[in-house]
Amino acid sequence: MNAKTVVVLGGTSGIGFAIAEGVAAAGGKPIIVSRSQANVDAALSKLPQGAEGHAVDLTDEAALAALFATIGTLDHLAYTAGESLMMGPLTEMDLTAARRFTETRFWGAVAAAKHAAPRIRPGGSIVFSSGIAGARPPQGGWSMGASICAGMEGLTRALAIELAPTRVNLVSPGFIRTPLWRDIPEADREALFASVGAKLPVGRVGEPGEIAAAYLFLMQAGFTTGHVLVADGGGLLV
Repeated sequence: MNAKTVVVLGGTSGIGFAIAEGVAAAGGKPIIVSRSQANVDAALSKLPQGAEGHAVDLTDEAALAALFATIGTLDHLAYTAGESLMMGPLTEMDLTAARRFTETRFWGAVAAAKHAAPRIRPGGSIVFSSGIAGARPPQGGWSMGASICAGMEGLTRALAIELAPTRVNLVSPGFIRTPLWRDIPEADREALFASVGAKLPVGRVGEPGEIAAAYLFLMQAGFTTGHVLVADGGGLLV
C-alpha cells in the first residue's frame, strides 16, 4: 500500500476509519469521505499528516462526481458507508423510508463506482461492503438489509466483468463492534456482544481493525476479482 491513494467512503468511523488507519500505517494516503464535516475533522485529527478528508452527501451523484474530479486519480476505492441494516418487519415497513434506506447503502455505492472507475490507476480496485445477512438473514426486520447485501454481491460480480481489468471485490462482515450499535444502551450492548460472540466458533464478535484487514488484503490481491470475502468469525457455520 506504500504511496497508494485509497478513497474510503464512510471513512470517519468503524470499519471505514480502521481501513484509513491501515492504509496510513502501510505508507499509503487515505482520503476519507463522510457527509458530516465535523466527523471528517474529528477523524482527520486521529490520522497521520497527509491524510485528506471531504464532506460529501453520498446520495448526491453530482456531489460524488465533483468529489472524484477534485481527487483526480486514485488506486483503490473502499465503500463502507451506511447505517444499520435493520428496518423492521415488512408488514409494518414504510416503503418510502425503505427506498431512502437504499440510497446510501446501494445507490451511493453504484454512483461512487461510476465516477471513480475511470480514474483508478492500473492495478487498482474497488472494494464494496455487504454483510452476512445477504446469505443468512436473521429473523425479523432484516428483509431490506438482506436484500441490499445480496444486491451488493451481485453488483460486485457484474462490475468485476464490466470494469475489468480494474478489480472489484466485496467484504461481507459478520457481527462487528462498531458505532452502528451506538443507540443501544452500553450495558445492553455489551451483553449483546457477549451473547452473540459466545455462539461463534471464534468465541467473540469482531473488531473493526480485523475487518479492515480484509479490505486491505483485497486491494493487494492482484489475481482476485469478483470475490466475496466473508469475515464473520464463523457465523455462517452456526
